[in-house]
Amino acid sequence: MPSMNEFGNNLYTGKTSFPFVAKRRLWFIIAIVLVVGSALVPLIRPIQFSIEFTGGSQFTVQGPDSTDQAIATDAVQSVVAGAATKVVIVSDTDVRVQTDQMSADETQQVANALADAYGVEPDSVTSSFIGPAWGENVTRQSLWGLAIFLALTFLILAIYFRTWKMSAAAIIGLLDVLVITVGVYALAGFEISPAAVIGFLTILAYSLYDTTVVFDKIRENTSEDGEKSARLFGESVNLAVNQTLVRSINTSVVAALPVGAILFIGSFWLGAETLTDISLSIFVGILVATYSTLFVAAPLYSLFRENEPQIRERDARIREARSRAAVEA
Repeated sequence: MPSMNEFGNNLYTGKTSFPFVAKRRLWFIIAIVLVVGSALVPLIRPIQFSIEFTGGSQFTVQGPDSTDQAIATDAVQSVVAGAATKVVIVSDTDVRVQTDQMSADETQQVANALADAYGVEPDSVTSSFIGPAWGENVTRQSLWGLAIFLALTFLILAIYFRTWKMSAAAIIGLLDVLVITVGVYALAGFEISPAAVIGFLTILAYSLYDTTVVFDKIRENTSEDGEKSARLFGESVNLAVNQTLVRSINTSVVAALPVGAILFIGSFWLGAETLTDISLSIFVGILVATYSTLFVAAPLYSLFRENEPQIRERDARIREARSRAAVEA
């Protein structure tokens, strides 16, 4: 069995090669299935947005003897019948209750009811209010941030690589990462909060970094392909992806390990909800970003370029030369 150094050297020289471009139809079908499946998840399990987006009232009961969530629900509904409530245990010691928007009088009554129900002093129950206008502003700013990020990404990549087709392939890869990550987030039942949005933008930046490194190698290989080159355009793209494969895997593993530690230890064990929001999106996004660069963005760029007249003519000459060589052999 070859060592990792030998394996990486074989990938770089082309002795060992994975068919990222040759089997792109299969990868595209898988990508479409994943994207469509992720887009359909909210129909089965609606995406939950945090109170920062929807607005409402929030109560925190500090140090209750019991953390029974049913107590909080009953206490809230004893004041406002039929009120929608969401109860979360924070750090295994506190109870956080989120409800629909309430008036100042209802807020005070609910706080008192929670204090009585959990047997704590009234000053152990804190309350806060987020209006719908503030939530709408957060949503609007998040969408604007995403749109500006994608627009600047397209423009900068087009200038750097001197072709809009690399930008288009990269943006499609980024959207693939975003949709799948949000789908996994909804499937897991986690709320989308401002921290999660920061995580989404972070993994888009990571995906962009990974894609740029691979595309830079693709540009290097394809720019070296002159008239005497023996490689098809798609083969040059595939070689570049294989040459950067080990780097992509190593980078993803190194990046995913600490984030995974934060997610599984900090979030699930210690109960830090904010860590859950941001670490889940980054952890899933890192894995999806690596897959998207290798199996979606790079093969898609090859597809975009192969029909250009100059590249199509050169590929035709290479195929013809190979056919003649096979006949003579």
